[in-house]
Amino acid sequence: MSKEIIKLDKIDVTFRQKKREITAVKDVSIHINQGDIYGIVGYSGAGKSTLVRVINLLQVPTGGTITVDKDVLFENGKVTLTPAQLREKRRDIGMIFQQFNLMSNRAVFDNVAFNLTVAGYPRADIYKRVMDCLEIVDLTDRAGHYPAQLSGGQKQRVGIARAIAPSPKVLLADEPTSALDPSTTRSLLTCLRDINEQLGVTIVIVTHEMSVIRRLCDRAALLHQGQLLEVADIRDGLIQATTPIGKGLVHED
Repeated sequence: MSKEIIKLDKIDVTFRQKKREITAVKDVSIHINQGDIYGIVGYSGAGKSTLVRVINLLQVPTGGTITVDKDVLFENGKVTLTPAQLREKRRDIGMIFQQFNLMSNRAVFDNVAFNLTVAGYPRADIYKRVMDCLEIVDLTDRAGHYPAQLSGGQKQRVGIARAIAPSPKVLLADEPTSALDPSTTRSLLTCLRDINEQLGVTIVIVTHEMSVIRRLCDRAALLHQGQLLEVADIRDGLIQATTPIGKGLVHED
């Protein structure tokens, strides 16, 4: 039996907007096995990005329980870790952002090295680790370039290299392909699959593109208006959707 590395149980996320209370995520429970590539899919406004940001507490939920690699991060309405413990835990949870979030005044090497430098890694170890990560994403020849000199796909690969540099157990990817053309998207998905297989990293990817789910994921959760409609196994490129919205997404692109 596969080990569950991420457990989200009865997660609620609500926001106050003036006098209104807005529910972004309602009573969602998802368990993700170690080594899986797990998709969270749905239309715009479904609560996908909010839910994935709950995993590393970039978004603190209103209710529910969060467990990552046997450590409870949130329970009974409060964060259960000290700030220092949370910082340490986040080293095990890398994140790739939709808009790359690279530092424009730093070269590719320094962007990838940033988290390692802050964490106090020895300089010699940083150099080798950064170059190893750039090799994984096929960008060793761009180590001295600046973000403005890179294509969108190359920028996202730098983001991936930066995220895997601290050797995380989990990689969260929030709409990583939304700003990319189809050819670059296919290349990026191949890169993520290689990282999953070579490094054993569990990947959670948020997307509204069913083609991404078909090509990359082992399992996927369908969200709609903040609620979990279904969890689907994906075999041989086939998504076994059962709800009307799930079937509609399966046949979109």
